Amino acid sequence: MKDFIYYAPTEVVFGQESEEKVALLTKNYGGTKVLVHYGGQSAVRSGLLDKVCGLLKEGGIEYVTLGGVVPNPRLSLAQKGIELCRKEGVDFILAVGGGSVIDSAKCIAYGVCYDGNVWDIYTGKAKPTAMLPVASVLTIPAAGSEMSEASVITNEDGDIKIGYSNAMARPKFAIMNPCRTFSLPPYQTAAGVADMMMHTMERYFTKDDDMDLTTDLAEAVLRRMKTAVFAVLKNPEDYRNRAQIMWGGSIAHNGLTGCGISDDWATHQLEHELSGMFDVTHGAGLAAVWPSWARYVMHENLRRFVRFAVNVMDVDNDDTDPEGTALRGIEAMERFYHAIGMPINIRELIGREITDDEIREMTRKCSRDYQRTCGCLKVLHAEDMEAIYRMARG
Repeated sequence: MKDFIYYAPTEVVFGQESEEKVALLTKNYGGTKVLVHYGGQSAVRSGLLDKVCGLLKEGGIEYVTLGGVVPNPRLSLAQKGIELCRKEGVDFILAVGGGSVIDSAKCIAYGVCYDGNVWDIYTGKAKPTAMLPVASVLTIPAAGSEMSEASVITNEDGDIKIGYSNAMARPKFAIMNPCRTFSLPPYQTAAGVADMMMHTMERYFTKDDDMDLTTDLAEAVLRRMKTAVFAVLKNPEDYRNRAQIMWGGSIAHNGLTGCGISDDWATHQLEHELSGMFDVTHGAGLAAVWPSWARYVMHENLRRFVRFAVNVMDVDNDDTDPEGTALRGIEAMERFYHAIGMPINIRELIGREITDDEIREMTRKCSRDYQRTCGCLKVLHAEDMEAIYRMARG
């Protein structure tokens, strides 16, 4: 069991009509001139953007807007946001959208307070000492960025996707109204659940077996997300299960399911190169990579994979064949992914077989030109990364 510090300072305002409190919350956290950051047209079509802006105006809070965030958010738009914030004297950033919008907002918040290129922070060339406060009105439960210290940004120059984590990036508040997720397309709903489940699984698959309560919590999150996703795919306006998913996305990535254990994150690192090269949906990319990663590393802690198979995937345990039980658990996860419309290999993800050159290029990027390892359950070197990509090609 590892010693740990648990820090989750985000104020969560959850429930129907929760966005009505946006102006009060912004004032409470010192916002006087706000950048309202959002993605495509859904926030506009739904009326949420106009409502949020109207509430800010009624509350006497000035604001400017910047839309255009896309999945796998782009560095170029964040740089545009940095310039806008400096020009307008913005002191608070409000993200209206999902994880990509919140990640882009965090990147802008870093950049406003940094004299150099904000990309330096993501590549490790610089460490931020300050950033603007960030908050969110969540519309897409998936990434958990509304309560996490993490953000991920894609540099179009080289299609490089890099994540960065810093405690100061945890949002000041997160407004969560499950009704705002009723209109999410089935694929986006399923990919979001795959993403949040992976946030817990990256922590769950560890060599640390002695923090039982954390493991119990992780298994409860995983089981609940499995049940809830089928319910909302059947009935998109199932408030009860939309609420489970929305809250589950936050719990999965606010650090709670990792207290006292070592986390891994290799599947995320491997997937970032898929997103960077092919611009695929992140949750779907995780589903495409995880089964191959699992088979490659499961002997590092076979008991953990057996426990996952039995407690999460409802596989019958065979004490005489732990490897078989573990493999059946992985196979059950693959069936779950298929049942919710997710891929289980790269061919299914991008619609064709990935080339050897593409595998080598992703390996090079993931290993940072063969200088970096990733993972904790099994430390992956470049040759391991390449082997998993090859297993996952389909």
